[in-house]
Formats: sequence, structure tokens, C-alpha cells
Amino acid sequence: MTKTLILIPSRMAATRLPGKPLLKINNLSIISHVFKRAEEANIGEVVVATDDQEILSDVLKNGGKAILTSKYHETGTDRIFEAYEKLNIKNIDYILNLQGDEPDIDKDDIINLNNFMINQDAEIGTLAAKIQYDKMLNNRNVVKVITDQKLAESNFPKALNFTRDNLSTVSQNIYHHIGIYSYKVSTLKRFVNLDQTNNEKKNKLEQLRALDNKLKINVALAKSSPIGVDTEEDYLAIKKIMEYKI
Repeated sequence: MTKTLILIPSRMAATRLPGKPLLKINNLSIISHVFKRAEEANIGEVVVATDDQEILSDVLKNGGKAILTSKYHETGTDRIFEAYEKLNIKNIDYILNLQGDEPDIDKDDIINLNNFMINQDAEIGTLAAKIQYDKMLNNRNVVKVITDQKLAESNFPKALNFTRDNLSTVSQNIYHHIGIYSYKVSTLKRFVNLDQTNNEKKNKLEQLRALDNKLKINVALAKSSPIGVDTEEDYLAIKKIMEYKI
């Protein structure tokens, strides 16, 4: 039986909104909301990987599982790899890296990505959603993925590129990238030992390291784009949606 481990990297020192994992929605922290969504997917054990005792305590208090990691990781992927090694859970086939700042992530999208990974024996997989508004195409805060085929519920095409650039003049197979990743364990081990590429550093997109090193990333279609909490405005927007269901 294939085993998946969900790891959620989380830290307090976000540049634009420090302390965001512990901001409350319906009296529950953002990080604990994400944990509960991951648990609802019911595809494997869920653990938060954090460098902060406050986050660890909050997750444990709310019935979740968490592990302390180093404060000195360059990326969330480095953090989840340390957590995986520390946890020492046997016979894990896939590690799913879930963003800690998307409290409204759809559990069905998590399940769907995991199913595609197992059924296609894929190395790395991620999610993308249809772009709803043209203004998203020229917003550098919106990461876009270009795929080799049109995304559909039934397929798992290959990512050709990820970018923050203005793509309003390009029409083919552009989607809103959702930063969830599933890795075959052997691929994750290889990935974290690769040097960061100039392309990755320039664009601040970790997934470009994989493409630059000829690692294949497949993309599944998500039902919806979750709101990532990067700013105070994002927080107030998602809080309003989740608390009042407007």
C-alpha cells in the first residue's frame, strides 16, 4: 500500500506579514486551519514543520502534530526534508508539501493530486487553477504555470515553465499556480541536494530549480484557487469569507 506523509512548513518571520501562522479565523489559527484541512483529506499522517515554539504549541493545543526544525533553512522544502528525516516514519512513498498560509485549501484538490501521483508514478506534482481575471496575468504576485497540454480534470500534463512575468500577451495553457507539491521520496532527496539555480534566485521560485535540472513536474487541475495569506489585506479577505461565508 502506497504511503503519503503530509508536511506543512510554517515560520513566524514572513517578510510582509510577520506572525501570520497564528492569526485567528473563527478563533482558530491559520496554521491549525491548514492542519485540519490536510487531516480531512485522509491520505496519510499530517505534521507541521516549524522553527518556532509558539507555532508548535498552537498546533499541539489544537490537537495537531508538529515538529521543531532549524531556523536556518533557505526554503520550505529544506524544512520539510529535515522534518521527514527527524520523524523517521518507515515506508513513506510520497511527501506532500502543503502551504501553511492557505486555510481555505480544498481537501478534494489535495486528494486528487495524491491520486494522480500514485496512479501515474510521478516524480513531482503540483496544482494549478484556471485564471479567473485578466489582471492576474500581469500581477507579479500571482505565479503562473505554463503546461504542455490544456489542463483538464482527467489529465496530469507536464509543466514547461513557472513565472511571475506579465503573460497577458500569451494565450496558450497558462494557469494560476497553487504552491502545493507532492514528491516521490527519492526525488525529494535528490532535489534538496541540488544547488539553487540563478533562475530560481532571480524569480524567487523554488520549482525552477527542478526544471533547470531536468526534473519533470506534472500539474493537476484544482477546483479553485485558495487565497494565500501574504498581506494584511489577504488576511482580512479570507477571514471575512471563512467567518461570514459571503
